[in-house]
Formats: sequence, structure tokens, C-alpha cells
Amino acid sequence: MTIEMAELLPMILYVLAIILIIILIVLSFRVIRTLNKLDKVIDDVNRKMVRVDGVFDLIDKMTDGAASISDKIINGITNFVNFIFRRNKGGE
Repeated sequence: MTIEMAELLPMILYVLAIILIIILIVLSFRVIRTLNKLDKVIDDVNRKMVRVDGVFDLIDKMTDGAASISDKIINGITNFVNFIFRRNKGGE
């Protein structure tokens, strides 16, 4: 009734393989569940970014308009200053 090593080692290996397979199945289910949650979070962030994109577009248009207005004002001032200095040089 003694169990020899040739019979014992394969049984231990089979038991360990079954335990490893069960652990891998459980881990794969947990990874799938985590990836589904992550997918939901990414979808939520994308929806929120689409909402915020409109605000950023509006801000971009406003800054472009303000920049063009300030460029026109600065060009007008520099042209006026150049006109004054040219007139003074011509009078001398």
C-alpha cells in the first residue's frame, strides 16, 4: 500500500496544474471586469471632452478676435508714430 515516487509526482503536478488553471481563470475574469470598468470611464471622459470642446472653440475664437483687434490698434499706433517722425525729418 505504499505510494511510490513515480506515482506521487504526477499526481502532485496534476493537482498543481489544476490549481494554477483555476487561479488563471479567476484572474482573467477579474481583468475582464476591470477592463469593462475602464472602458466605461474612458467613454465618460470622451463624452465630457466633447462637451468641453465647444467651450474651448469659443475661447479660441474670442482670443483670435481679440488678437486681431489688438494687432490693428498696434499697427495704427505704429503707423501714426512713423508718420509723425517722417514729417519731422522732412521739415528739417
